[in-house]
Amino acid sequence: MKAIPWSLPLIILWVSAAQAKVDLVSLPARDDVQLTIYNSADLTLVRENRLLTLKEGLNELQFSWANTLIDPTSLEMWPKADAGKIDIAELTYPPRTRNIGLWHIQSALSGQVPVAINYLTSGLSWRAFYLGTLTPDEKAMRLEGYVRVMNNSGEDYENAQVRLIVGKVHMIDDIAELARREYPYGRPGYDGYARQEVDRKEEAPRALMRAFEAVGMDADVLKEAKQIIKEGLSEYFLYTIEGTETIPTGWSKRLPSLEADSVPVVNLYKYEEERYGNFVVRFVSFKNDKQHKLGETPIPDGVIKVFRSVDAVEHLSYEGQANFKYIPVDEEAELNLGEVANVIVKPVMMDFRTQNYLFDNGGNVSGWEEVKEFKVEVKNTRGIPVKVEIQRNFGGTSWKIINSGDSGKYEKIDADTVKYALELPAKSNKEFKYVLTTAYGRRAER
Repeated sequence: MKAIPWSLPLIILWVSAAQAKVDLVSLPARDDVQLTIYNSADLTLVRENRLLTLKEGLNELQFSWANTLIDPTSLEMWPKADAGKIDIAELTYPPRTRNIGLWHIQSALSGQVPVAINYLTSGLSWRAFYLGTLTPDEKAMRLEGYVRVMNNSGEDYENAQVRLIVGKVHMIDDIAELARREYPYGRPGYDGYARQEVDRKEEAPRALMRAFEAVGMDADVLKEAKQIIKEGLSEYFLYTIEGTETIPTGWSKRLPSLEADSVPVVNLYKYEEERYGNFVVRFVSFKNDKQHKLGETPIPDGVIKVFRSVDAVEHLSYEGQANFKYIPVDEEAELNLGEVANVIVKPVMMDFRTQNYLFDNGGNVSGWEEVKEFKVEVKNTRGIPVKVEIQRNFGGTSWKIINSGDSGKYEKIDADTVKYALELPAKSNKEFKYVLTTAYGRRAER
């Protein structure tokens, strides 16, 4: 059996002042455990609740963190009852031993005492992913969110409450490195009962512990039906998955995090040669607000796979997948589903000429105009209507344009860019033309 913190090889030693004998008492199993896992750092706060059996006098709790990624400098324990009668005096690290610590507990009573134990560990992580199912007309989408929790910490966590934090944390020390030190503070102690001198680096994990507690850690877990509780915490956001989950080391587990029916969406096809080449790229967008049946919490960044219901019995077609970043409340998400072949945009240059030359005193050309005539064909081969945006970049800031044909809604984006927005019925074609005149040199100055 692997050595894990407070498992079978770990014991409480009871030293009686009246008699020179030591009682060996097995440490009980956890009553419950709570995991608070960051997604932006290899960092997890673990809080355990256990019921210790203490004797009156000095009790010593020996523990090992071998084969785990626990940071021993972050270990804390305190009584949850009879605090005035229980003194958890010190935590020492015996010399010439590895992965072993001794907690010294002075008790004024005999019996069972509930205690809480905190520590930081590496090796637990999570990531979000989503499934989106579009309606046949693609005007709405069912959105389902999940998180996958991965445990490579070396420790099994049975019946754990899982909390997930979205946000950035500044790490002074790497938790995995702290866990792998030969001695917790980088050097051996002076004797088995004298606490080692603590360097300033101890403040980093303790400060993180206090920060975790400040975001609402609650050790009294968890008998209720499973639901998602989400809380804003200034620069962090905390997702609590109610109920408990068993996550053995070496395993990953998928947990639900979000569910929303009939989220209104906009389907849009974009063409921009300089960005996407000669392909049309499909986008699906929605807003994280109440009007779109969302908006209660930010949505963590992740990967979404999008499907479409194609008939009354909800057969599905795969539409594509996209990565997206963290979506704050009231912000819009635009999902890039990639290139498509069923919507086609084909711009063709029909004519090119130069005109209106200016010459300097030496007879050299100092200004002129370029005239380009384009025909743009747009084709929708799909069985539903589509919206298409065509962006054209001109490479100059002194220009004028004349549009003709079915150019849709025309808009100037910036000094050298315009956009055409067209709506095409199912299985239809449209065509428009434009003549672009661009001035260069002294012509541009004029």
